[in-house]
Amino acid sequence: MTDTQAHDEAHGDGLGARLNWLRAAVLGANDGVVSTAGLVVGVAGATGDRGALLTAGLAGLLAGSMSMAAGEYVSVSTQRDSERAALATEKRELAETPEAELVELTGLLEGKGLSREVAREAALQLTERDALRAHAEVELGIDPDELTNPWHAAGASFLAFTAGALLPLLAIVLPPASLRLLVTVLSVLAALALTGWWSARLGDAAPGPAVLRNMCGGAVAMAVTYTAGELLGAVGV
Repeated sequence: MTDTQAHDEAHGDGLGARLNWLRAAVLGANDGVVSTAGLVVGVAGATGDRGALLTAGLAGLLAGSMSMAAGEYVSVSTQRDSERAALATEKRELAETPEAELVELTGLLEGKGLSREVAREAALQLTERDALRAHAEVELGIDPDELTNPWHAAGASFLAFTAGALLPLLAIVLPPASLRLLVTVLSVLAALALTGWWSARLGDAAPGPAVLRNMCGGAVAMAVTYTAGELLGAVGV
């Protein structure tokens, strides 16, 4: 590897955070595809009315995206509250028992593979520079300047789900009635293959099994909802 390649390569927690956000976006889009596809295909089994399909699809899109955003907001808010509480506790401990905290930091660094002497010196230097940051990053795995943002998480989930949900919605209402189901099924399976491939790549896993699982899950969901819609339509419900 050349020096330029080494410097261009991403490292550290920043890379992990970006990958986590990207993975969440891919999974959110996948949820939007599957849930909305199941909904509109189920309605298509009961009726071919374009207005009914559009109404059901839009309702599913809005309900799903808002639910995802609200759930993500609550989850990340709880996480941020926990991070703030942990930082407050660490700050108090540093003020009350600085020597014990220095010993603790030394032990943590030693546990990462440093010798006792090097760990002690590193702990001293980190403590002199910014004791709270040192303990937050080494002990808690938290960057005090980059706490999780619930609004960002909610917005990302909303957009990811909406982007995924738009595909089956447009696929079911735009084509002629005779092609709606075929176009929707093929579009959804293609989208699920793509999101399965991306999720596998982000996790450094083999894409084949992930793609197959994703496509099979979507196909089963659409088959079940279509059958249910057809049965309900047949009895006039």
